[in-house]
Amino acid sequence: MEIKVLGPGCANCHTMEQLAKKAVKELGIDAKIEKVSEIQEIMRYTMSTPGLVINGKLKHSGKPLPSLEKVKELIKAEV
Repeated sequence: MEIKVLGPGCANCHTMEQLAKKAVKELGIDAKIEKVSEIQEIMRYTMSTPGLVINGKLKHSGKPLPSLEKVKELIKAEV
């Protein structure tokens, strides 16, 4: 599984990255988590950050941030 966290480096982007890492750990899933901060790459998926891309599909963008449980649901849907 490939997970991308999209964002230029703001506090919300860091929080989204931590949510993704915690969700993967709690679910026991083998996933590669990549932080994407390059604007051109982010714009391939969304104009609103932070964004969460799972297996090439945009699953969340912008605020408010999803809960840990919601992130886990999004990941489980792609397993």
